[in-house]
Amino acid sequence: MSAPNAIRIALVDDHRLVRDGLRLLVENEIDLTVVGEAEDRQQAFVLIEREQPDVVLLDISLGDQDAIPLIAEVQSRWPAIQILVLTMHSDAETVRQSLAAGVAGYLVKGAFATELTQAIRAVASGERYLHSSITSAVVDDSLRWLRSGTALTAREREILGLYASGHSPAAIGRSLGISANTVRRHIANLAAKLDLHGRAALTHYAAEHGVIRAAG
Repeated sequence: MSAPNAIRIALVDDHRLVRDGLRLLVENEIDLTVVGEAEDRQQAFVLIEREQPDVVLLDISLGDQDAIPLIAEVQSRWPAIQILVLTMHSDAETVRQSLAAGVAGYLVKGAFATELTQAIRAVASGERYLHSSITSAVVDDSLRWLRSGTALTAREREILGLYASGHSPAAIGRSLGISANTVRRHIANLAAKLDLHGRAALTHYAAEHGVIRAAG
């Protein structure tokens, strides 16, 4: 049984088996309790609005939905609610955009159970928590951004070239072995980084800078 002042947690993951496992793990701790579950962005928003949990534990990919817009919306409406990401995605772009959207912590699936409960308690108390496997990547990525200005990385040029050539995010993801949502995050970041919006503007930039050849 949970303590009266237990940390209240909402579970958001599109896999029922994962949610069941997380519930068992969390509710084995006397100071933690689960107040509800959701499997997509709409369900998650309704749950969060209704329950006002202390911590939202969520996967960044909810089926074919990207959870980053949900993170930004929750933080805008209820800044006191802490969001802890638990996901298989550890690429720098996903981590960067998650942190920018307002997450308090970031764990990768495969973390020890003790680390998960430690992370929940940390973010609930107002601290930040990053999984050890991504900490160095985040630091390296931040340093690269500070040094590069608007210069594109090799991966960014690769994605821009494919996108400007007319390939969809899903096709690009299959080609590069990453998720379509990760590709979409790269494209959104490219648009912000270059201050260019829409496929036509990015295609024109790609042609002008030799990322692709202009058609015709």
